[in-house]
Amino acid sequence: MIQTSLICLFIYLAVSVGYLLVFSISGKARKYKGYPIVSKKKRIALLIPSYKEDAVIVHTARKAKEHDYPHDFFDVYVAADQLKPETVSALRSIPVNVQVMKFKENSSKARSLNALINSIEESKYDIAMILDGDNVMAPGCLEKVNSAFHAGFRCVQLHRTAKNSNTDMAVLDGLIEEVNNTIFRNGQRALGFSSALIGSGMSFEFRQLKTIYNIPSILGNPGCDREIDTVLIKEGIKIEYIPDAYVFDEKVPTEQVFERQRLRWMESQLIHLSIILSPSYFPGRRGKDFWNRLIMNTLLPRTLLIAIFIPILFLGVLSNYFDIAWFRPSLLSWIVLFLMLCLSLIIAVPAKDMKKEVFAKVLFKFFAAMLSMVKGLFRLKPSRKEFLHTPKSFHKETKEV
Repeated sequence: MIQTSLICLFIYLAVSVGYLLVFSISGKARKYKGYPIVSKKKRIALLIPSYKEDAVIVHTARKAKEHDYPHDFFDVYVAADQLKPETVSALRSIPVNVQVMKFKENSSKARSLNALINSIEESKYDIAMILDGDNVMAPGCLEKVNSAFHAGFRCVQLHRTAKNSNTDMAVLDGLIEEVNNTIFRNGQRALGFSSALIGSGMSFEFRQLKTIYNIPSILGNPGCDREIDTVLIKEGIKIEYIPDAYVFDEKVPTEQVFERQRLRWMESQLIHLSIILSPSYFPGRRGKDFWNRLIMNTLLPRTLLIAIFIPILFLGVLSNYFDIAWFRPSLLSWIVLFLMLCLSLIIAVPAKDMKKEVFAKVLFKFFAAMLSMVKGLFRLKPSRKEFLHTPKSFHKETKEV
């Protein structure tokens, strides 16, 4: 029984590692050429849901308002959920459009976006772009979105990257995000699949997004970006990824916030997987993006994959020492597979982050992150209704990329 379980686990891990390695190499190899600047500008609504983010939202809204896209062609909208009255006044003085949210049910990003987008006349805009309350766009982002939409894309994910490196955990979180960008966004596009959405720095046809946020099931979904992803895949809409359009995002400063954030992500992944597997949701022909998303959503987070290997390799060493017959496959096979996993992650690290000081900073925090992920497994609750808020406070000027 133990031998069979180990073999099944090895097969699952081999498929997972092979997937990561293929897309890691593809992501590094992709040569993105971009799209030509177009003189005709599409009208863009910047949607910023903000929940208890008084410390950062005014800075975010001001930077969005000052963005270098022609000002007659974009507007900023903030969904103010439980913001202080003085924060709302400061936002309106920028000025940006502010809608104060008062929900009878639990607050959620989806409910804020639903209320915000339904308050806007859909004929007024061609594109809706979602930012988080701490996000700051680098110059040229909206211009690149405009070019991609003129090239025929109907959904675009921008390159979300770390805004801060003020703690070792923030450095690690930023590094993890860049690895995921290489594998699940750049690598996906390199092989002709849709980019995975992140949750912010993403642009859609305005009418399409309004339709999606009026789907009743999305309002209580803590991972609403994953449901958007599912709807787009179902409708055959390809998601582009623009690696040189940067959106700066605050990375988590402590293990406690990391655990809370990852718990929310793991729960949304389980919800997303249940939707993908629902026969009623995907009737008829299922294309390559469907099957790719199915595999993608069966993958464990990378920190958990490494955490699984540690006790197995230890068990393998003991089995060799004490000549335990039931340990299969061989210890060498497990070691090779583990090294392939490490290789896939190292390849995915951007060249700018391949520095000794970066790895020295994150080494010990990586083990803390693994422990947080393992602890999170025992708190999983996919039926959770309350929103797991991760506080944001970093609002200094954004670093250059």
